[in-house]
Amino acid sequence: MNTTDNPTIFSRRNMLRRLGSVPGMIGASAFLAQQSLSETAGASNSSGCHFPPRAKRVIHLFMNGGPFQADLFDPKPALLKYAGQRPEGADLVTERPTGGLLPSPFKFRPRGESGVPVSDLLPHISQHIDDICVLRSLHADNPNHGPALLQMNNGTILPTRPSMGAWFQYGLGTENENLPGYVVLCPGRPVRFSILWNSAFLPSAYQGTYINHSSTDPTKMIPHLRNKKWDQTAQRRQLDLLRQLDAEVQQQRGRDQAFDARIQSMETAFRMQFQASDAFELNRESQQTRKDYGEGHFANGCLLARRLVERGVRFVQVYYGNGQPWDTHSNHDKQVPNLCKTIDQPIAALLADLKQRGLLDDTLIIWGGEFGRTPTSENGSGRDHNHHGFGMWLAGGGVRGGMTYGESDDFGFKAAHNRMHVHDLHATILHLLGLDHERLTFRHAGRDYRLTDVHGQVVREVLA
Repeated sequence: MNTTDNPTIFSRRNMLRRLGSVPGMIGASAFLAQQSLSETAGASNSSGCHFPPRAKRVIHLFMNGGPFQADLFDPKPALLKYAGQRPEGADLVTERPTGGLLPSPFKFRPRGESGVPVSDLLPHISQHIDDICVLRSLHADNPNHGPALLQMNNGTILPTRPSMGAWFQYGLGTENENLPGYVVLCPGRPVRFSILWNSAFLPSAYQGTYINHSSTDPTKMIPHLRNKKWDQTAQRRQLDLLRQLDAEVQQQRGRDQAFDARIQSMETAFRMQFQASDAFELNRESQQTRKDYGEGHFANGCLLARRLVERGVRFVQVYYGNGQPWDTHSNHDKQVPNLCKTIDQPIAALLADLKQRGLLDDTLIIWGGEFGRTPTSENGSGRDHNHHGFGMWLAGGGVRGGMTYGESDDFGFKAAHNRMHVHDLHATILHLLGLDHERLTFRHAGRDYRLTDVHGQVVREVLA
């Protein structure tokens, strides 16, 4: 008999379909599939890492479009010396035609006790340079936004692989079953949208939860969170019934991990009705704290990130802006000061806030874009994409602060010394989380996959 055609038969499919119509129960669809299933997927958990972790959680501050490192953390005086030129012997070949060298007009000063140079564009962040490790020699495989975004977030330019946040969840589980373990804060849409936080062939329990925080009203950030029809007791009874029916079927037919994940998703959505409002309610912060972080979507994102990680969320990404604001193909020198102004105070406040609360030691902060920008001009006043050499930085979570790692060439075009591929970055992040990137694997389609594919080396020089 085909049970899908007989609504009186309580198959798991029919029960799930019926419960799917319940408002509020799974109406908060953005929060489905968050509960960690490491015990059923065979992954390690927070008490079973490959080795003792230095970081328990990650905040990724993502600069959509790609900033130019020689504006911010990697001064290149040779750009001024050879302004407008393409010096003989200099390797400045790009995928598209560009003009001569375009110097950065922004000044640098040695900061902190370490004396690491930081641009005058970042006066607040520069006060925390002794907690920051500047990476000056990143390189990637593709100069286009889509593939570069995928490689930075998913480890490969292919669109069919899990995101790094999904790998973190798979390896470590969650610390708070009442909230998603992986949250993405973005006031709009990046170029590739949800594929950047998908779980691909990993169980759907590990995918990211997207929050558009254009508004700080929790009811707008998290629509349909509350069930207006059924109270907590009625919803609990429905979930208990679903679990009972599923258990009976599993006794007869064996365990179905996909269906287990779906039920766990409902459980998470149910619990979030009573937990998420608090986590996303910025008005519960003091006026002084709100003032410290400043105003704007990025400031709110940084503050939300702190509220989420202190409640056990494993991985929070804060995307800067809608689209790709750092993609400065024209009027670069006019755009960059405004961009920096909106990130400088919030990031400094986040670092100070985490440190004051004792969270920075085991919270890893990652800053950067999908690639950098060329030291040569485009359209006279802009800079093109540059994946050959770009900068990022790490802070907290077992990282050595007050240092730089690697070097780009004299013009900031290509990574030259201690080159660090995106695979190496991912391997290092996983190491800080207590995970061996070569052992964190998932069997799919006849082979073992991992975030770093068949590449990657842990950069131990940056470890505290």
